[in-house]
Amino acid sequence: MLLAIDTSAGTSVALVDPESGAALAERSTDDSRRHAEVIGPFLAEVLDAARITPADVSGVVAGMGPGPFTGLRVGIAAARTFAAARGIPFLPLVSHDAIAADQDRSGPFAVLTDARRREVYWSAYDQAGTRVAGPGLAKPADLDEAIRASWPDAVSWDRVTALSVPAWRLGSLAADRLTSGAPFADDTPLYLRDPDVTMPGAPKRVVR
Repeated sequence: MLLAIDTSAGTSVALVDPESGAALAERSTDDSRRHAEVIGPFLAEVLDAARITPADVSGVVAGMGPGPFTGLRVGIAAARTFAAARGIPFLPLVSHDAIAADQDRSGPFAVLTDARRREVYWSAYDQAGTRVAGPGLAKPADLDEAIRASWPDAVSWDRVTALSVPAWRLGSLAADRLTSGAPFADDTPLYLRDPDVTMPGAPKRVVR
């Protein structure tokens, strides 16, 4: 079984059958502030709902963003910890790809998620659902310019705004890549900007 976790927007956790790509259990919330509070209970609940134990999990899929530092790191840390504890593969994917795969419509379109600080993350997908530009970061007023600079045709495409990422879709995408041998994403969180929290500098020297 594949365990999929994403906290790039809201929080979503799912268990997916790697053979069928179907969800066995999923828990999610659009709340973008309570990742650390809900991730533990969600993990326990999906395992219980699917009636499996951690020993039955064969891989952990993690949404690598784009997402704000504070929230995104919670899911990635949980996924890495689970994978390391079980000695199973850690499988990184771009979170926006799951949103794109979950659309009923055919492409082309752009996916948007909240980046806070009055900015948005964006990615552009062609008719086949393949990401052709992004992920990127822009203020809403500058979004057209940012998309045009990366993929000119995409500036006129429909835009899909998502509040959360469906973890089961991440798991389904991972199952497809494991079967086909297609590569996974880089094992690098896509914050796309500096963290909201900075470490304090060294104490100033006091001259007497």
